[in-house]
Amino acid sequence: MIRKALFIACVAIAAPALAADPIIGRWVTQGGEGIIAIERCGGDICGKLARIVKAAPGSPTTDTNNPDKAMRNRPLVGTMILSGFTDAGKEWRGTIYDPKSGRTYRSTVRASGNKLAVKGCIAFFCRTQEWTRMR
Repeated sequence: MIRKALFIACVAIAAPALAADPIIGRWVTQGGEGIIAIERCGGDICGKLARIVKAAPGSPTTDTNNPDKAMRNRPLVGTMILSGFTDAGKEWRGTIYDPKSGRTYRSTVRASGNKLAVKGCIAFFCRTQEWTRMR
């Protein structure tokens, strides 16, 4: 009985832990509209809009669609886009804020080389974008 418990403990210690690929860094959004800086925020991972690269003519530079009226005058640059991301094995899970709609969605991100698959979901409707790591 003790041997069996010892064997199970040794196997558990020796088994490699599944961990998501690292996502910290600067990423260009799909379509090249902006750059998101992903970093550690306490025990979680978060991402802020670091720069607007391609702005549509006449597009707002503030968070005009935010559901909180007090936040509608804050600049888009510096806005938290990714929040509360934690390692969930092969991907990261948290929430994503879309300043174009002012909505926040459940999200997963998965890195593969220099690409980041960013998925946002509401109920069972999901949309995925591919971001590219900056060098």
